[in-house]
Amino acid sequence: MLREIGERAKKAARKLNSLGSEEKNRGLRAAAKALLDGEAEILAANQDDVIFAAENGMSQGLIDRLELNPDRIQAMAEGLLQIAALEDPVGEVISMKPRPNGLLIGQKRVPLGVVGIIYEARPNVTADAFGLCFKSGNAVILKGGKDALRSNEAIVSCLRKGLSDAGLLEDAVCLITDTDRETTRQFMRLNEYVDVLIPRGGAGLIKTVVENSTIPVIETGTGNCHIYVDEGADLDMAVEIIFNAKTQRIGVCNACESLLVHKNSAPLLLPKLKERLDEKNVEIRADERARAIVPQFQEASEEDWGTEYLDYILSLKLVDSLDEAIDHINTYNTGHSEAIITRDYEHAQRFLNEVDAAAVYVNASTRFTDGFEFGFGGEIGISTQKLHARGPMGLKELTTTKYIIYGNGQVRNCLLYTSPSPRDV
Repeated sequence: MLREIGERAKKAARKLNSLGSEEKNRGLRAAAKALLDGEAEILAANQDDVIFAAENGMSQGLIDRLELNPDRIQAMAEGLLQIAALEDPVGEVISMKPRPNGLLIGQKRVPLGVVGIIYEARPNVTADAFGLCFKSGNAVILKGGKDALRSNEAIVSCLRKGLSDAGLLEDAVCLITDTDRETTRQFMRLNEYVDVLIPRGGAGLIKTVVENSTIPVIETGTGNCHIYVDEGADLDMAVEIIFNAKTQRIGVCNACESLLVHKNSAPLLLPKLKERLDEKNVEIRADERARAIVPQFQEASEEDWGTEYLDYILSLKLVDSLDEAIDHINTYNTGHSEAIITRDYEHAQRFLNEVDAAAVYVNASTRFTDGFEFGFGGEIGISTQKLHARGPMGLKELTTTKYIIYGNGQVRNCLLYTSPSPRDV
């Protein structure tokens, strides 16, 4: 079954490689229409998934990721239309330079080929991943979690219908419906057909894919994001930024999970912060010094400093200096998004330079780490690694390059090179 899906996707990728921008945009518009036309079927399937997830003890944060409504389906369709409106990166000639022998050598953007995506309970990823891969000329094989299986089946059915209506290959998007773990492991080894694998989900999923895949992997998703409130910071600003970063949407990878506060800012900040976060019943797990200021805080453990909660929980630690804050963040972060609240320009610059993450903020919420907010129009995920792509992955990050060389009969001479002697140097 997997080999058959791989073969179909590989054939589709070859066809997609030759599609022009207008053909791809036509397919995206047809797929968006099919999503809206299939709203009732998608919502019915999603409701079955939500009931199943609740009965099996899924947390509220993850159920929030899973649940669809008419507005979210509308957003998925609009996302495809936005991708259609973006500039097509495929075919862009990045450079072209002549060599002394007359050869003209350049670099051109081309699709990756077949992209495999393994993801958890976020059915909107299904449409986003298809749209970005399709516009960048890639076929995509999707492997969602069992919690969103019915939703994903309904969404992919609509996407494939849209492509068919546009006269394009349905196999540009394929869904693996077998939820057995062994099937997932076999998918990770389908390197004969899949060119790159992108896991989207929690730390456990990403670790499993990285350790078991024989396909090149781009790591995305896990976000133990910190906010550091510096000495002398604007405390009202800090409270509002933390409130937004923690509570605006809890089940996302760019939500704030961990808070560091300079010891001299803590006496005034912490009572204000507790009052604001109490509006959303946020549990604060704090170190001993913070609990001495606000005794109602829960006691934090060592494990809390490295935890992505995806829930109404926030860890809190007081620090003596900017150096301590940076060292703590670089020890426990996941390379996603980190922020400092400060009035000190030098401290802001040091934080930007020394914190190791894909996105680093000064006086702003970490919730902005998003392809749409960055002006990319969409993203396949937030890459937390350093090779090929880092940060929000848009269309360009779903392409690679190849060299194109123009000649007029040049042949290479066979020359023997010898190292110069010390006297000649």
